[in-house]
Order: sequence, then structure tokens, then C-alpha cells
Amino acid sequence: MGTGIGHYIPLVAYLGFWVMCLLSLTGRPLLGLYYMIPFLPYRTMRDHFLDYPLGGNVLTVLVIAVIVGGLIKSKRLPPTKLYLTWLIFAVYLYLSMWFGTMLGNAPPPIWLSDVNFVTWKDYMLIPLVFVAAGLVIEDRRAVRMVILITAFTVLAIDRSCLMDSMSRSWANFDENKRGGGPLGYGSNQTAAYLAMFSMFFWGFGQYLKRKKLRLICYGIVAVTIFADLYTFSRASYLALIFSVFILGIVKDRKLILIAAVFLVTWQAIVPNAVRERVNMTQDSNGVLEASADERVKLWEAAETSIINNPVFGTGFATYQLTNHVDNLRDTHNWYVKVMVETGIIGMVIVLVMLWQMLASSFRLFKTAVDPLYQGLGLGLFLAVCACLVANFFGDRWTYLEITSPLWVLVATALRALQLAQVEPMQESTASIEAVSPNPFLAYR
Repeated sequence: MGTGIGHYIPLVAYLGFWVMCLLSLTGRPLLGLYYMIPFLPYRTMRDHFLDYPLGGNVLTVLVIAVIVGGLIKSKRLPPTKLYLTWLIFAVYLYLSMWFGTMLGNAPPPIWLSDVNFVTWKDYMLIPLVFVAAGLVIEDRRAVRMVILITAFTVLAIDRSCLMDSMSRSWANFDENKRGGGPLGYGSNQTAAYLAMFSMFFWGFGQYLKRKKLRLICYGIVAVTIFADLYTFSRASYLALIFSVFILGIVKDRKLILIAAVFLVTWQAIVPNAVRERVNMTQDSNGVLEASADERVKLWEAAETSIINNPVFGTGFATYQLTNHVDNLRDTHNWYVKVMVETGIIGMVIVLVMLWQMLASSFRLFKTAVDPLYQGLGLGLFLAVCACLVANFFGDRWTYLEITSPLWVLVATALRALQLAQVEPMQESTASIEAVSPNPFLAYR
């Protein structure tokens, strides 16, 4: 705007973290959660904090402050086995790193100078966010506020993506024009986030009763999908299409027909640059382009590693320490990475966790009476489906920026599931008391 005010925004945001830490520790931890939600995916904004003391750790400090503040207030987690699953997984991953050390694949995971330990430490911030949200979200008002803040965050990410994309000419696809995105790790990671949360609000909007709110919600969906188009991530396109089919199966059958028609006519609908990106998977001779060919070679090499170490793998966070095709440090398939590094045991824990996420969200969608909870359940179920697909084409799971906002919604849904089970009982008791003047009849 030319006012010079924008220069101070990072400083104000940074100071806001410390204010929220104090508020969280002195009885208002929910405000700390509200404040951190927009910053979870917005890595490029958080990078500005590096100029200030403890700027790189301020998010971690706030997460811990929210947890401690919640415990001081004697708050309790919603009843679910997902927290136990995360605890088992966290311990197993740490022990897995020591197994990797025994095999000679990595240094002992002790110091912050050890890259495998740092990888584990950064990864564990995701379940801490999950715990923080689970502790402090306690009522319907908090559930609604988390969804509103998430919507604001998605729009902020959309704006950043579109400003970056629209600043370039996209008459034709050009790999060199793809930016890092507001998540700070590249277009593919940003695309996974956009796919997940466009589907979340698509599902959530199904249960908004007021027409104005429903139109706003679908407007967020449209803008987010448009931003996703210009990330040129084929994996996110597949995640969107798959999730739309799922939405058609569980809620709105006409979407199945619409999605089928789109699959037949998409080349006449999408922008030329997007069409070029999708069609470049193979050349005219049927040969895979470089990116797809790299993935195939990585998976073939990973197959050999899995066969050699099927039960425990090579050790968590060891793949990045060894040489692979074109010096890549990732398998470009999270499930393959889990099998390579943590073996069958790690994969079983992961599958249990994913099943619990899907089951909890679907149960909320099916059993809740409150439209707010129903929309939350359906939206979360679709977002998790999109996440599952996206992770077939790269690690979109261990990035705080992509999955921690999803885990905030998981914690919200688990609390909503608990509230949905309690509220009908309260209403039933209230109706009995209203009908009969005799209070003892309420216990018959």
C-alpha cells in the first residue's frame, strides 16, 4: 500500500507469540491455539521471525505453553486411542533411529547437530499441536471458531499462491516458473495443502443452512481449487478428483456424474498450461518424463531395501543420509518411505493411525445431529482422503505446514464427537424433567 506499515507486520506477529505464551500460561490457552493456527502452514511468514531472538523456536514455545496452560487449568483430552497411537509411534520412531545407528546408517540421535534427531524433533511438533488442540477445545463455540480461523488461513494461503502464480505468464507450462509457495517447500507441498482444505470446506459447506454462508464456503472452495490448478501438481489433481468421487458416494450422488463428465472433457476446460503439465507425464513414444521416471527408479531401489530389512527397516530418518537417484533424499512416496525406514512395524502403526482418523471423522459425520458437527466430520473425512492420495506421490505427512492444520481439525472433531454424544443425553434428561413435575421420574 506504500505506507511502510508492512515492514512492521513480522515484528508485531512475533511479539504476539510471546503475548499469547503469557496468556496461555495464565489461564487463556485457547487464545494461544487460535493465534497459532494461521501460522502453522504459513512458513514464509514465520521465516521473518528468524531475525529476532528465538524466532525459529517461537512456534514450539507457544505450542508447549498452550499444553502447559491447559494442564494447569485441569483440562482433559477427548476420549480416543489416537493419542496413544501417536505416543507409540513417537517412541518407536526414536528407537528406530537407534536401530539405524546399529546398522551404521546414521549417527546416534542425541544432539541437535545430528540430522536424524533434528528430523524426529521437528516431526514430533505435529502430535504436540494435536495434543494442544485436544486439550483446549472444549465446547461448540471453540469448534466453530477453529473452523472460522482455518477458513481465514486458507484464504491467506490462497492469496499468496495466486499473487505468486498470476505474476507470471502461464500461456505454456514452464517448470522454472514454479515457486516455493507460502508453505516454503515447493509447489507440490503447497498443492497438497490446497487439495486437502478445498475438500474440507466442500464437505463442510454441505451442512451450512444459511444460503449466504454456504455461498461463502463454496467461494473458498472455488478460490482454493483455482490456486491449486496453478501449482501444477498432478498428485493434487488426483487427490481432488478422488475426493470428489468419495463425496459423491457418501453425500451427493450427482457429483459422481459431474466428475465423470469432467474426466472426459477436462482438456477442453482447464488452462493450456495445466493441460501441458498433465500430458507431459509421457512423451509421444510412451517414455516417462524425467520427474516420473525418477520416481519409478526410486521405488525400484526402495523395493530392494524393503526386502533386505522388512520388519524394522533401515531406521527412521536414514533415507536422507544415503545416495539415491539424482542425489534425491526422498522416496517420493510416503508409504514407501515408511516401509523403507521403519519396516512392517512402522507401517502397521501408520495404518492404524490413518484408520482411526478416517473412522472418527466418518462417525462424527454419520452420528452427529448438529449440522456444524456433521459438516466438520464430512469435511475432515474428505481432507484425510485427499491427504492419503497426495502421499502416494511424495512425503506430505511429516511436514508441519501441511498436516498440523489437519491435526487441529482432527482434535476438533474428536471433541465434537464427545459433545455430540453428551448433548442428546442432556436434551433427553431435560425433556423428561419438563414433562413430569416429579424429579424421581428422570431416573426411571
